Amino acid sequence: MFEHIVLLKFKPDVSTAKKEEAVMQVYDFKGNIPGITEISAGMNVTEEKEHMQGSTLGIRVSFENQQACQNYIQHPLHQEFLQTIGPNVEGIIVMDYPWKGQD
Repeated sequence: MFEHIVLLKFKPDVSTAKKEEAVMQVYDFKGNIPGITEISAGMNVTEEKEHMQGSTLGIRVSFENQQACQNYIQHPLHQEFLQTIGPNVEGIIVMDYPWKGQD
């Protein structure tokens, strides 16, 4: 398996409706982009404000393998998502790593 973690920092003036729309777009990936095994996304509700660093939306996508993640990056649905949220985002952190699960 291969994990893709994304933390987005929305601009301060972005509406709650636009943020919720972004979450729904992410959930639409599953079943429409090959190689995704699991997906989760949601708005940051942490009480650890000192560690947020402005991140407002978290996304976790699990893939069958690293190649599936690479294919996802170029997939039209993902590219459309990037175009849609791009003007609303002022920061992004991405982390990818292989995961073998628990033995």
